[in-house]
Amino acid sequence: MKKSAHFFLSSLLFISPFGFSAPSSPNSNLEKQIDAKQQRQQAEQDAAILAQQTQSANVRLEGEKEASRGFPQNEAQCFPINQLVLTDYQAEEENSSTSSLKLIQPSRFSWALKSVYAERDFALPACIGSEGINVLLRRIQNRLIDLGYVTTRVVVEPQDLRSGMLVLTVIPGKVGRIQLQDQSAIPFATRGTLWFAMPMAQGDILNIRNIEQGLENLKRVPSADANMELVPTDAVGETDVVIAYKQSLPFHLTLGLDDSGTKSTGRLQGSATFSWDNVLTLNDMFYISGTRSFKRDSDDAEGDYGSKNISLYYSIPWKNYLLTLSGSKYSYHQTVAGAFESYTYSGESQQMKANLSRLLSRGSLHKTYVNAALWTKKSHNYINDTEIEVQRRRTAGWEVGLNHTQYIGNATLQLSTNYKRGTGGNKSLPAPEEAFGEGTSRMQIFTAGVDFTYPFTIGNQPFRFNTSWNGQWNGTPLTQQDKFSIGGRYTVRGFDGELSLSGEKGWLWRNELGWNIANKGHELYLGIDRGKVHSSQEELQIGDSLMGGAIGLRGKLWGINYDYFVGVPIKKPEGFRTSHVTTGFNVSYRF
Repeated sequence: MKKSAHFFLSSLLFISPFGFSAPSSPNSNLEKQIDAKQQRQQAEQDAAILAQQTQSANVRLEGEKEASRGFPQNEAQCFPINQLVLTDYQAEEENSSTSSLKLIQPSRFSWALKSVYAERDFALPACIGSEGINVLLRRIQNRLIDLGYVTTRVVVEPQDLRSGMLVLTVIPGKVGRIQLQDQSAIPFATRGTLWFAMPMAQGDILNIRNIEQGLENLKRVPSADANMELVPTDAVGETDVVIAYKQSLPFHLTLGLDDSGTKSTGRLQGSATFSWDNVLTLNDMFYISGTRSFKRDSDDAEGDYGSKNISLYYSIPWKNYLLTLSGSKYSYHQTVAGAFESYTYSGESQQMKANLSRLLSRGSLHKTYVNAALWTKKSHNYINDTEIEVQRRRTAGWEVGLNHTQYIGNATLQLSTNYKRGTGGNKSLPAPEEAFGEGTSRMQIFTAGVDFTYPFTIGNQPFRFNTSWNGQWNGTPLTQQDKFSIGGRYTVRGFDGELSLSGEKGWLWRNELGWNIANKGHELYLGIDRGKVHSSQEELQIGDSLMGGAIGLRGKLWGINYDYFVGVPIKKPEGFRTSHVTTGFNVSYRF
């Protein structure tokens, strides 16, 4: 049996669809390439389903500010002031003017005093009158609003200014009752719906950034929507938060069809996804999705072939945290012509991941998240149902990352970094390539990304420009499954994806200009992409860079989401086989 398996592996070497001229070890590069290609397809399918089933809620609330004026000079009636103090309002104080100066406690908002000097037209000591006091109040008030304290107020209480000290009093805005009004046809919300969403409680200092985060948690499931109203109460500085919540039917079935597969296992891919919003009424969501290939005459394959993928996803927010659990199982098989007869080469892979993210910082113009994850993967490959044990893989590890979003006018800039490390946990197996120094199950991979989106109008026509850059660096030798790969609709458009370039290091730059035709929800887009890889085995590759372009139309018609494109390669290495013109489509319907 071992001799037979060795014969099968040797015969497979005659038909490699990748740009390598020779195997780098006694183990065949062909199986590594086929398996890596199919695992990339699994990852791309999982990412596409995730983007289809989830939505990124983005809530930005602004407080009303008063226009600031310059500080008045030489007021007719003013008092010489050499000290400016912010203090918090104390309800038990009977008369702040008779309080001993040494009893005045600095406010928790004393940092806002810096705003009075920002315009460089004011400095102490100064002679300050009523108009000057109003300017100082307005500047401090606007600074508080900028940082989200929209119900906190700054006032001047009666005091003796002959002391040379001006005391401004801050009345902290506090959260009163938090009420959720469920306006759904069938009420779905519970106390847990609100408690898991809102990162604040009654009695806390009211900050609009916390309300934004809570609303995003409530709106994150596709079938739910929420809006907020602030209602002042009779208590000094206290405001009730009233949330209008509405959810439609939480169950959905999405059917999809595209041609993102490979010719060897079937380009035509059909999918069915069942999703359930608010499973535990905690703003959580779940979906299960199945994808399989369908045979068609244009597939460049003989005999039996196919692929299928099943993925599971569950996520639940808790205030500033988000826990995500995901997993998928992918299998494929294809018929390979050997030297004397054909054989069935197949593989299956499973992966699971648990990711926890936390909001680190949030402002009117930015959001920053940190995330940590644990993951595990395993795969098996077979020839005629006999496992190739040398290709068995089992890995596990952890990841940490940082994601930052910055709003620049109408534009959005997103920055991300991630570090991935294999640990050898969960009974991991050494990678077959470790014996040759060509890979390890304890990989170290660093990735970074930049994404910039700018919407604009020409006349009355809305346009959108997007550019994104992603890069990968390695700290260890990498297996084929962990390498950076380019060539195809999800990387460098214009290539059919049957052949790709890969390396331990690499970068990808994608650019897209879209026109929402007559603002009707149908976007005509033009994309130009470029990518480059660097491999430690450059002598085995036929090139290191690709450039391609595509033009397409996407939108929604009669409830059907569609995307169709035509792409062409612009620059490729000599001998890199791909179609002169590549077309692709994706349609889906949500019930």
